[in-house]
Amino acid sequence: MIEVSRFWRDPALPFVEARRVRDGREVCYAAHSHDCFSIGAITSGRSTYLSGDSQVEVGAGTTVVMNPGVVHACNPIEGEGWSYLMLYVDLPWLQARGFALPAQTLSTAAGLYSRLLALFADLFEVDLPDREARLARFFEDLPRYLPAEIDSMRAEHPQLDAAAAFIRAHRADPLSLADICAACGLSRSYLIRAFRQRFGLTPHGYLLDQRVQQARAQLRGGRAIAEVALEAGFADQAHLQRAFKQHLASTPGHYRDAVPTFSRASPLLQVKRCPHVP
Repeated sequence: MIEVSRFWRDPALPFVEARRVRDGREVCYAAHSHDCFSIGAITSGRSTYLSGDSQVEVGAGTTVVMNPGVVHACNPIEGEGWSYLMLYVDLPWLQARGFALPAQTLSTAAGLYSRLLALFADLFEVDLPDREARLARFFEDLPRYLPAEIDSMRAEHPQLDAAAAFIRAHRADPLSLADICAACGLSRSYLIRAFRQRFGLTPHGYLLDQRVQQARAQLRGGRAIAEVALEAGFADQAHLQRAFKQHLASTPGHYRDAVPTFSRASPLLQVKRCPHVP
């Protein structure tokens, strides 16, 4: 039986983690977001890719990009097999190096795809003395392939932004929709409709997503799942288990117990140019 999914973290590089999925049919996601920058490579097959308000089909040789806070999901196409590699990088580490978030959500540039596969191979080679430097060089070069994001593209809406900020600040508390409405001065019906249009999730969905993100950060430190569940605002461990699996297609235990390295013999880590990508 093949290993469907594996997470990787290394104490020497605490600001980055990776995931390898060998059979995407077994790893399905609800719409969710991350508080880090995410970039990945589709290594075989095809999938749907939802990012913000657009959904497209992506295939082997495609690089996908998820900026922090952007709601997204990748899922199988009618049961077809597909596999991918994902890299998650903490935003403060990137910002310290002057990195600007890209505007594109995907790329079929063969050069970027090859560079990303080479980066994965470098990260998993624990004997390399300059892995952080190689990671930094990749992100220094990324604007050559992906232009920077234009900050003024989204119109301001102070009340909706206040609602989102209130949820983030109180994500571990037993919030009600009435609490959020009172904090931002909007009616229930308008808040639900407009919030979803702006953030891609309902206020309740956004709250759940924030709680999963908090739990994820705590689990990276090896914390007990039951303790993390209560601190993040879940009713109990079973509640966290359900939400975590829906959002991250993984159990909390599988995520927490990440391995220190992937096998260099894995065919997913071999650097090669995809012949059909322009």
